[in-house]
Amino acid sequence: MEPDGRHLPGAHLIDAYGGGGFRFADLSHRGSLLALPSGMWAWPFAHPAELNEAAFRRVFDEADAIDTLLVGTGAQPAGLPPAVRAALRERAIVVETMATGAAARTWNILSGEKRRVAAALLAIA
Repeated sequence: MEPDGRHLPGAHLIDAYGGGGFRFADLSHRGSLLALPSGMWAWPFAHPAELNEAAFRRVFDEADAIDTLLVGTGAQPAGLPPAVRAALRERAIVVETMATGAAARTWNILSGEKRRVAAALLAIA
């Protein structure tokens, strides 16, 4: 991660999730996580109700390199607001929402296949 602890360049498989964070690249990260083409980013959101268009700014910034966005909504699956889905659709990004565990596992598979995928993962306590 960068010195401020917010960004690690490159796509990295997620080794573990839970306990309020994630393990990847021999690092432990507390809090939620964005896995984007530019790397792994700290994501300051904790609950699906917080996921508005502003929460996906980095995803929109990298939209040209993303075909599919996996959204891990915590311990249980939850939907996204229609405005967020519409903003993603306008950028030709297919969005799949699911529990964070399923999203992390799917990220590992699709990323390993070198797909144009990103993941927005809410940490699980």
